[in-house]
Amino acid sequence: MRLFFKVFFLFCFAKSFSQEAIPTVAIDTVFYTKIDSLYREDQFYIGLTYNQLMNSPRGFSQEGISTGISAGFLRDMPINKKRTMAVALGLGLSYNKYHTDLVASETPEGIVYGIVDPSTFSRNKMEQVFVDVPIEFRWRNSTPESHKFWRVYAGFKVRYLALGKTKYVASDETQTIINNEDFNKFQYGPFLSFGYNTWNFHAYYGMNSLYKSARTVDGESIDFTTLNIGLMFYIL
Repeated sequence: MRLFFKVFFLFCFAKSFSQEAIPTVAIDTVFYTKIDSLYREDQFYIGLTYNQLMNSPRGFSQEGISTGISAGFLRDMPINKKRTMAVALGLGLSYNKYHTDLVASETPEGIVYGIVDPSTFSRNKMEQVFVDVPIEFRWRNSTPESHKFWRVYAGFKVRYLALGKTKYVASDETQTIINNEDFNKFQYGPFLSFGYNTWNFHAYYGMNSLYKSARTVDGESIDFTTLNIGLMFYIL
């Protein structure tokens, strides 16, 4: 009888031990890409432009290449279910530089302007830094799965002049004027950007003069308006 119980308990122990072995099961791992159906597009921008002064007085010319750079943030707000149409309101900074033969000089009577032969000086430039507030209407054929698409963005921009500077350098004279009061503080005008993926053409036209209407050179009003043409790069 004792032998029987010993054999019985040994059998039960062996069986319970064998049940503790857990078989290994191969499980396939699948990764899913989450699609954002409420996406927003092109909320940061960087622009590079060539700057041309329009409505110039007689005898005036630009010297060299006048360039500009801008950057900022735009809040994209889709207005249709497919999110292919939107409005955007933004805030940014822009820097514009112009090389010209129009020289500003400080005198006891105030600042006077003259058109000077470029061969008589080594450098003469005007620089302006603006705070920009753009608002635009947007069309694009984007989808939640792809960020490569065609876009057409048209809008209107208001600019506030934060810093204005002119610098004239000749062999015997250097003159710098900072925050010239003759500059118009506010600028405004329409703009257009269109293109595909990374490369987008951009153009802005200033509707009002860079200078106040009372400023003249050789009896003519200085009514410069600006045309900025270049490339715009958008970042999500």
